[in-house]
Amino acid sequence: MWSSKDIYYISDSSGILVTNLGQALICQFPEINFNEEKFPFIRTVAEAKKTMKYIQQRSGGRRPIIFSTILDPKVRAVFDSPEVEYFEAYGTFLERLETCLETQAVREPGFARHSTDVTMNKRVEAIHYCLAHDDGIKVGEYDEADIILLGVSRAGKTPVSVFLATQMGLKSANFPLTSEYLNSYRLPELIRQNLSRVVALTTSPEHLRSAREKRYPGSRYAKLSTCVEELKLAEQIYLKARIPIVSSAGKSIEETATQVIQELGIPKKFIL
Repeated sequence: MWSSKDIYYISDSSGILVTNLGQALICQFPEINFNEEKFPFIRTVAEAKKTMKYIQQRSGGRRPIIFSTILDPKVRAVFDSPEVEYFEAYGTFLERLETCLETQAVREPGFARHSTDVTMNKRVEAIHYCLAHDDGIKVGEYDEADIILLGVSRAGKTPVSVFLATQMGLKSANFPLTSEYLNSYRLPELIRQNLSRVVALTTSPEHLRSAREKRYPGSRYAKLSTCVEELKLAEQIYLKARIPIVSSAGKSIEETATQVIQELGIPKKFIL
């Protein structure tokens, strides 16, 4: 078994798809240390040869793994070499789809041709809304939100909110449950008026302590006992208001965000 392996993501577009695909596969081998590099927008044979030369020199005959979404067969051929382990993402699938659909794929790189002004404007609007409504700002505009994330400080609200906006085009606001609300077992009026859009984020006391310790090391705010107490009080508020709860403990931002939209039952047609 290899103790480490070099991984290269090659794309004729941004490389987001091939990187996500490759990482989804290699994460199934946690005992191996992977050294990863990405090469986007490789669209000519000359660029491909230059990249391949770098890979061969860098990996020194250790048979690196290449994940590729190159569509041009001439460019793709440069990387399909016996000196590397080559995994082509599009080839097999497109050929089978062409047979199934009885037509030829356009084989154009990238997602840009699928984008419309409407979807782009929706994404930009969602990002602006997210940034303007972070950490309890402008609660008077919560009726415009697709999602309102609720939780104690450092429970993961902001990164999940940003992901929902940037990757899914959803207007996401987030509100921190401070001691003012925790100690009185209540929610702000504007939150209660929009409960159909609210999801509560929680985590484990240990994860919360770790996040807070990085921000304010040695503080009472970061003590485990404080984290336990705040999470307990917050959960009582959520249960009383019948707010769906999603735990971010041990989960990726993507997984947490997906669970959030599932809890609210947001139709897929409204997600970019």
